[in-house]
Amino acid sequence: MAYWLVKSEPSTWSWDQQVAKGAKGEAWTGVRNHTAKLNMMKMKKGDRAFYYHSNEGKEIVGIVEIIREQYPDPTDKAGKFVCVDIAADKPLKKPVTLETIKAEAKLAEMDLVKYSRLSVQSVKPDEWKLICKLGGV
Repeated sequence: MAYWLVKSEPSTWSWDQQVAKGAKGEAWTGVRNHTAKLNMMKMKKGDRAFYYHSNEGKEIVGIVEIIREQYPDPTDKAGKFVCVDIAADKPLKKPVTLETIKAEAKLAEMDLVKYSRLSVQSVKPDEWKLICKLGGV
């Protein structure tokens, strides 16, 4: 299993909206960055991802599961990008803020710190474990 992080502005698509979709989940569409696209192409069914509220909140609020592997993004008229389907797994008991992540030396190399604008990122297993611990799960 691989670990990831996906970002969304809560005013565009919030954790609560993701949770409301239930087990059928939702297509993670609209990604228009080639590095993020390549990350989505590596995602496998059953992988887990942190759900990060960007711009508003700047915190990891939950964990989602990849429930469908990459396929053409129906919102991309040019046909260059892909999407995956994700379903909410569980909320973090305590959201983990970007400030907390930046203050933790063990997370200094995390993609979230190094590539702050990348909307779909990989997460190393040791980073995953530490953030889960910080988030109370």
